[in-house]
Amino acid sequence: MEPAESPFRIILGSSSIARRKILAEMGYEFALMSADIDEKSIRTEKPEELVMALAKAKADAIVSKLQTSDDQKKDVIPSILIASDTAEGKPKLHSGEDKDAEPTLLITCDQVVVYDGTIREKPSSEEEARQFIKDYSGKHAATLSSVFVTNLKTGFTKVDCDKAEIYFHEIPDDVVEKLIEEGLVLRVAGALIIEHPLVAPYVKNLMGTSDSVMGLPKALTEKLLKEAVNS
Repeated sequence: MEPAESPFRIILGSSSIARRKILAEMGYEFALMSADIDEKSIRTEKPEELVMALAKAKADAIVSKLQTSDDQKKDVIPSILIASDTAEGKPKLHSGEDKDAEPTLLITCDQVVVYDGTIREKPSSEEEARQFIKDYSGKHAATLSSVFVTNLKTGFTKVDCDKAEIYFHEIPDDVVEKLIEEGLVLRVAGALIIEHPLVAPYVKNLMGTSDSVMGLPKALTEKLLKEAVNS
């Protein structure tokens, strides 16, 4: 898909491969930044409130970075920003130069998995990741994914979250061990990756969308972007 001609600029404040892929599929060009916050310092018992609070905290951190950058080099403005909870690789930041052009929109995200009423974030160890995946075997879990959009020109902000439920077939122990050995499940909420070739055959049913489970619900993101750019 060719990049969309949009009336705004976008920055992806994350090197999450899944989110980058989804945003590209939506037709957008974007730059990358990271939030670098202490996520454990923000706690709440309700998963919806937690993911939205974390997304807001990431937005606040990135806005602060951008303000510092503007003070240092006032003739450079980033494109569009999405900050998330997963970091891989070393993103490059591409900038525009026309201050009076279209607004810049900042998108920040967060995600948790909810299993048996308990909030799960990134596993703290291989053993915890192993237990997470074994728990899903023959059962189900839900993902809560937040999207927080800030119009950096007007100050408008809007946040919402999307839920998806995943039902699993029995997952063989050898598949679990291959996932742990590979290591990718250690870097995602709840050690849950339904699009992984080793996991996909054991997904029995999905109530919701795969892009939501992957961390960036397309429909919600489009809705909030439109609201922000018209603010």
